Amino acid sequence: MSAQTGGPYGPLIPMPELTPDALRAAVARIAPSRIPALTQHLFEATTNAQQTQSLAPLRAFVHSWAVLVAIERHPERASRLRALERIVDAGEQNPAEAIAEIRAIREAAEAEAFCPYPAMRASTSAMSPGMADT
Repeated sequence: MSAQTGGPYGPLIPMPELTPDALRAAVARIAPSRIPALTQHLFEATTNAQQTQSLAPLRAFVHSWAVLVAIERHPERASRLRALERIVDAGEQNPAEAIAEIRAIREAAEAEAFCPYPAMRASTSAMSPGMADT
């Protein structure tokens, strides 16, 4: 895993390496109820990769779970995302602002998860573009 945890408002865990084992260990720590879904997704990705003779299903698996970890390792970010998703699901108001904020949260998580240099991951997780880290 890379980067440091950042105090009471920082990430719960460092961003893990982008491997199935490291992602599984991270999910076990921050979202243990999601382990069955991760295991099923990995099984499906492996099967699809074999059938298609392509690494694309495994890349999609890593992408999906790396973004989840990047979101969930920040409790305030994860909480805000769930609140925004409830707003959209309820359909009681115009969802445009909530959808835009969801997109910003996901983009920040993708940038954090896929930053190619571990030292830079620490600096990107310290940035607070709007509500993306809350």
